[in-house]
Amino acid sequence: MKKGYEVVIVGGGIIGNAVAYYLAKEGQKDVLVIEKNYISSGSTGRCAGGIRQQWDSEANIRLAMGSVKIFEGLEDELGFPTEFYQGGYLLLAHTPEHMEWFKKRVELQRSLGLDVRLIDPKEAKDIVPYINTEGLLGATFCPTDGHANPFYVTFGYYKKAQELGVHYLIGKEVAGIEVRESRIRAVILSDGSRVEARNLVNAAGGHARDIARMAGIDIPVNPQRHEILVTEPIGHLFDPLIISFKQGIYFRQELNGGVLMGYGDPEEPWSYNVRSTSRFLFNMTKKVTEVMPILDQVRVLRQWAGLYAMTPDAQPIIGGVEEVEGYYQAVGFSGHGFMVGPKTSELLAELILTGKTSLSLEHLSHKRFKEGKGKIEKAVI
Repeated sequence: MKKGYEVVIVGGGIIGNAVAYYLAKEGQKDVLVIEKNYISSGSTGRCAGGIRQQWDSEANIRLAMGSVKIFEGLEDELGFPTEFYQGGYLLLAHTPEHMEWFKKRVELQRSLGLDVRLIDPKEAKDIVPYINTEGLLGATFCPTDGHANPFYVTFGYYKKAQELGVHYLIGKEVAGIEVRESRIRAVILSDGSRVEARNLVNAAGGHARDIARMAGIDIPVNPQRHEILVTEPIGHLFDPLIISFKQGIYFRQELNGGVLMGYGDPEEPWSYNVRSTSRFLFNMTKKVTEVMPILDQVRVLRQWAGLYAMTPDAQPIIGGVEEVEGYYQAVGFSGHGFMVGPKTSELLAELILTGKTSLSLEHLSHKRFKEGKGKIEKAVI
């Protein structure tokens, strides 16, 4: 580790590693990534790996579509496996209100060039024969949605960034950020050592608000536990990741046959708690077998929990801030950071290097909360 760096990145998940890679790819190799645990130890390594373009907001749709284009060529670019698989996403509607919502969403998504369609229950069952269509009014399906292995993708970015000259500091925690004359000056580590920095990237996931406060910036990002489980490997049953808004669940079959599933508890408080619960296990298995009864006798292999970094409108906060020069952030993804990570990171690297981006991030600035311009993303599970 050197005395100082042009860019210091806090967080070793997909955002931190991908920003480091895209900076180095464009020639800025004077970069240090600090991760207090291990690579992909936070939200990235605990997520389901879904990659969805079917969102409510134009911002999320564009970031997701851009990320899918990157994911499609990422194995070749990084020279590392990603297990990217485009089996689609099937979103289920069981109420007239959800059907009306789906129609509006599809109209917006198609206007932005997304290959998505509204389908009836028969078509949904053609795509997933084992699905329970009782009470199902319709669904939406996007064939280019899919999933990837979060560990492989993140380690691919990590390895390639290292090859390009990016430095890493693993197992060290940031304890403070030095700001003088409204500018980032240095990062202070928990052992008391000081690393000079001209620019700092907050990519700290569920701990993003803590890092921002060290720089004198308050962002409305709060950590919330979300639980997940995976079953034993079974024979191939279905390709798409399935979301039921009635049940508030998602589930997909992994390439090895295991079925990975989760849901968000609306009563879950803000906390850093990542313990698993028997309540989740009971509720999850009950909910998923109502949607796909054939899973009733499948055994659960393991369960775990991770943190969603939630914002008031469930959309990310990306970009710099007026208060502190040299401070950048890509935080508050509200559970979908992995799927929009590649494009987000590419754009943030552009911003750091050139002061502008090829896709506007203005509407994702933290200023929107003060100005009352936030639009709630309702499609978060």
